[in-house]
Amino acid sequence: MQQHETEVLLTENLQLSSAFLERIVTITCFFPRQELYAYRNPIHLLLINDGQNMEELGLAGILSEMLTADELAPLACVAIHSARDRKVEYGTASSTDYMGRGAKAGAYAKFVLEELMPFISATYGMASFASKSFAGFSLGGLSALDIVWNHPQEFLRVGVFSGSLWWRTRALENGYQEETDRIMHAQVRAGGYYPWLKFFFETGTQDETMDRNNNGIIDAIDDTLGLVAELVAKGYNRQKDIRYLELKEGRHDIATWACAMPVFLKWGWGR
Repeated sequence: MQQHETEVLLTENLQLSSAFLERIVTITCFFPRQELYAYRNPIHLLLINDGQNMEELGLAGILSEMLTADELAPLACVAIHSARDRKVEYGTASSTDYMGRGAKAGAYAKFVLEELMPFISATYGMASFASKSFAGFSLGGLSALDIVWNHPQEFLRVGVFSGSLWWRTRALENGYQEETDRIMHAQVRAGGYYPWLKFFFETGTQDETMDRNNNGIIDAIDDTLGLVAELVAKGYNRQKDIRYLELKEGRHDIATWACAMPVFLKWGWGR
């Protein structure tokens, strides 16, 4: 176990063995110091995919600065390090994509709910949390959204940074139909309405260059706005329930997501 402590934040790496994933999973935990909050009341929990990137993203510094400025409600973050081949565990549990990627997405969801959550509670002596949320980047963002959407009783918020919302059942050259073949969009369309759920989406204008329908809008933005439209059609309020952040010159990279992270944190847990 590696541990680092500042005046406001305790950061430590832990490991747990997952029967569902058949591997040792490393997690990086960021907890506000007990001396400050004493955990008198349940604190909020944010799970984050691609935890191996949190040092480059600078999450500890972002959290420390915001906690020091008293800008955040007490929030603990647990960043889950991905497998070597993240395209196996990240995806949508209901089905793989057209190339068979995401074959262990269902197992990953079970790991989060049945192994990780009890481990966090036991390790930090917390029977419950004020709220639970999930966030991720790129394919990790799709994974977070898929887990939250399919287990709404467990979560309150989801953050999707440059989400791989293009995830589809059919290749473009094999008769792809935007209206039916985007997996996450179809799930939302067929799913229920859970009025407590809140959604944060970030895209960058330079996330990619592809524009499969030649409408002048890159696919990353098109797919995200399409998913937002599905949520609105389902009953979610565009102003109250959904935050869409489009960063000019934003790219599909950690530096861009680091810029968006404080906005996400203030949106979800700002005082």
